[in-house]
Amino acid sequence: MTALASVGLAVSLSGRSVLAGVDAVLRAREVTAICGPNGAGKSTLLAALAGLRTPDSGTVTLNDQPLASLDRDLRARTLGYLPQAGEIAWDIDVATLAGLGRLPWRASPAENEAAVAAALAALDLEAFAARRVSRLSGGERARALLARVLAGTPAWILADEPLASLDLAHAATLVAHFRHAARSDGIGVILVLHDLAQAMNHADRVLVLDAGRIVADGAPEVALDEGVLKRVWGVSARWLGEPGARALAVG
Repeated sequence: MTALASVGLAVSLSGRSVLAGVDAVLRAREVTAICGPNGAGKSTLLAALAGLRTPDSGTVTLNDQPLASLDRDLRARTLGYLPQAGEIAWDIDVATLAGLGRLPWRASPAENEAAVAAALAALDLEAFAARRVSRLSGGERARALLARVLAGTPAWILADEPLASLDLAHAATLVAHFRHAARSDGIGVILVLHDLAQAMNHADRVLVLDAGRIVADGAPEVALDEGVLKRVWGVSARWLGEPGARALAVG
């Protein structure tokens, strides 16, 4: 099975340890959520897994090959990365923005157009294809940036807080898309999530980071049990509802 792994991963920023000896093997065909309190190292871990943050020590491997040794275009075609705060340098239209995800591919115009059209459809953006990004709302902009990732048809999707700016309907649609991509298309999906209910209800696996270390790893009901919530987030909380539709009651 396709695997993206970190071995002994350590990263420091401005002299401060952010990740300390992180070992994890992420598997394709799964939705993995990375959770933890602010400053736990979630975004740094995601960037390192995407090959965009050079570790001080340790390695990231893709199918047992060091990620740093892979051809740049191959890595770009394989790993689709969405940062938490995506920047758009030019006021281009949504279809052109999504088309940037095709740059690593040497494909025909028809193949590129089909991939862009599929990405826009998946994110309910067909009506916005010709709209300039400066005229988008925050949620529309977030979806347009994700369309760029999806248009690249990566084998792995690594997204940092992809649901944060979305309304309820679009968040639900996107979660369903991620799950379908994992189940039906064999894609590995790794999401940084602050919304623990989303992680509990929709992830196959949850990694909990605290102070740069993995402190829980497993099925959501195990990694996010009440003891972990108390120990890591410092809150007394309990899960309500049925599996797949749980809500978190704090206090």
